[in-house]
Amino acid sequence: MLKCDKCNNIAVISVRYSGAHLCKKHFNDFFERRVKKEIRQQCDLKKGSKIAVALSGGKDSTVAMHMVHKIFRERKDISIEAILVDEGIATYRPYSIKIAKKNCKSLDIPLHIVRFSDYIGKTMDEIVEHGKDIFPCTYCGVFRRSCLNKKAKEIGTSVLATGHNLDDTSQSIMMNLFKGDVEKLARLGPHNKIQKGLVPRIEPLRIIPEVETYLYALLNKIEIHGHEHCPYTAKAQRNEYRKILYDLEKTTPGTRHAIVSCYDQLRDILQKKYQPARLKTCKRCGEPTLQTYCKTCILKKEWGM
Repeated sequence: MLKCDKCNNIAVISVRYSGAHLCKKHFNDFFERRVKKEIRQQCDLKKGSKIAVALSGGKDSTVAMHMVHKIFRERKDISIEAILVDEGIATYRPYSIKIAKKNCKSLDIPLHIVRFSDYIGKTMDEIVEHGKDIFPCTYCGVFRRSCLNKKAKEIGTSVLATGHNLDDTSQSIMMNLFKGDVEKLARLGPHNKIQKGLVPRIEPLRIIPEVETYLYALLNKIEIHGHEHCPYTAKAQRNEYRKILYDLEKTTPGTRHAIVSCYDQLRDILQKKYQPARLKTCKRCGEPTLQTYCKTCILKKEWGM
């Protein structure tokens, strides 16, 4: 039985990329210290700031909300709220909404639920049923970002915190690199430049491996939506990159950290070359866009909405 490197208690995790064995207390310290450092580096919140957490009820966004609350609960000059997007996926979303409501109630955090049916005019189930050959994640991703940004602005949010973890971040870097989309690579979050009409995003769990987020939730008895995978993600190209990184990390621990570290060293160079584009205002909905119409309105028009 492994013992913690820092005390004589039983270890709850063997951190392969560092070789450390940690008990519950020292794992929590290790986890929370990294999250606090990320938040300090990503934003400088002033008096009267409001943090909105993009909440789904799953492990990542729920733990992110608990961490934001733990870090800022003593600061009475900063408020925290949560935004949940209900895409209208009958077999997936209703249970996660119950979990999200429980967590928000336990932390006394106001929860705003934004529904595709209200903002977009159709549920995700209806969109998929009508177009069986589409890639659902394309539509869902565009519509979710739109809903989050609109609601965040509506409630006066300073920053929007998401649950993106180390796995998500390293996958995104790889995807854009392999596609040759260097400009999009330069725009990956967290956002350090504010663009008019867009609420900047922070990623408190950016360097936390997915499995460690799950362990933190279990050890600290944070209730999460256990059936996290959306039924429509089977077609997502991200699954291929997830498998590649899983295999690389298995044979060479620390691969994900190395990818993100390398990107961070190049980020300033990329952002100097690809300056934020001057955004226009969508002629249909008024949201920021690079074109005459935003992507949300273009997709809605395709569906006659």
